[in-house]
Amino acid sequence: MFGLDWNEISWSEVSTASIDTLSMLGFSVLFTFILGLPLGVVLFMTGRSKSMWVQAIHNVLSVIVNILRSVPFIILMIAIIPLTKILVGTSIGVKGTIPALVLAAAPFFARIVETSLREVDRGVIEAAQAMGASTWQIVRKVLLPESMPGLIAGLTITAVTLVSYTAMSGFVGGGGLGDLAIRYGYQRYEFTVMIVAIVILVILVQILQWIGDAFVKRYTRK
Repeated sequence: MFGLDWNEISWSEVSTASIDTLSMLGFSVLFTFILGLPLGVVLFMTGRSKSMWVQAIHNVLSVIVNILRSVPFIILMIAIIPLTKILVGTSIGVKGTIPALVLAAAPFFARIVETSLREVDRGVIEAAQAMGASTWQIVRKVLLPESMPGLIAGLTITAVTLVSYTAMSGFVGGGGLGDLAIRYGYQRYEFTVMIVAIVILVILVQILQWIGDAFVKRYTRK
């Protein structure tokens, strides 16, 4: 059907590539959240400060985040190969891809966190300050709970973006479904394998979006 040859497909390789993609996605989303959330909070808190020195810190962090967000993922992945080898001992495969994925996605998620925190009603923040809440208490008990739907939606967007990044990593030996599609679909002209890889990636994105939307609805205040 449609000129596709299903005999071209090695389902064991498709299964292995799918597991590799899920591994890259899972670890990169985890570390992106761990790094991006506090970075976004720091960007928000330093941006509100009237201190010249704190504003200077904010400006430096903002420039670094903007630079990392500006570099295309493929170029970033190649540029940090020496750092990747130091961190994980290799620059290829699942392990070799995760540092680049995190470095590309964490600044992106941090900006989303900063934007979500800005949308919190200032009256709620001022009320907490009037009650004597510390900065940490305001962040933990006011800012994060109030911005939860936006944070979840932002993490969902980041996860979906990381799916495309994992596919692009196949160009430089990153493994996963992207590598499978490139080796078979592009280099060997076995387009059936490419179609299968694309379908799996689309299904993965749909599942991530569905889960994210479900959590957003759960935490949205009526």
